[in-house]
Amino acid sequence: MLELFQSSYYALDLLIGYAAPLVVFGLYRAGRVDRFVWRLFWVGCALGLTWEVPMFVLSGEDMGVPLLVWIRPLPAHYVIFMVSHTLWDGGLFLVGVWLVRRLCRAPSFEAFRWQELGVLLVWGQVSELMVELSSTLNDGWVFITEYGYNPTLLQFNGHPITLMPQLVWLAAPVVFYLIALRMSDGSSPSRWLPPDDE
Repeated sequence: MLELFQSSYYALDLLIGYAAPLVVFGLYRAGRVDRFVWRLFWVGCALGLTWEVPMFVLSGEDMGVPLLVWIRPLPAHYVIFMVSHTLWDGGLFLVGVWLVRRLCRAPSFEAFRWQELGVLLVWGQVSELMVELSSTLNDGWVFITEYGYNPTLLQFNGHPITLMPQLVWLAAPVVFYLIALRMSDGSSPSRWLPPDDE
């Protein structure tokens, strides 16, 4: 089973990434999410570009300062994966929005609340760790530890899990949350799927 997952890992990576905007758009068109959530998806993608572009370009263009290496070669040009991972980022941020909606009192994203930010921060750390663990488990990519700013946190499947991606997903939810608060117009108490009792 693990071998099958490993052999299809890159294909699943692309499938999920490129499906994310279609799923969110479908939810938006069906009225299951509002325009605020649709726009937050793209905010998450834009934020993702700020780290995905440097990581993929520096690592894919042989510039002498790669941030990661692919254990197994990518089956397509790195830009295709860079776009996919950017769309993944937008989806991961929306899962955080959904968690805030489920775990925090309504209305969400109307005013700064530590509980909402805390949910986004915890989800950011958990989701980043899951991504890195899945990559190393499936011999996908691994971050380089030769730089002093990216020490190894732990070893998994013979590969390092490093600090830099965790720091990115510590800062990014803060920026995302502050942007979401600025975008909020205060007109919708839920901004996500209707509560179960509606």
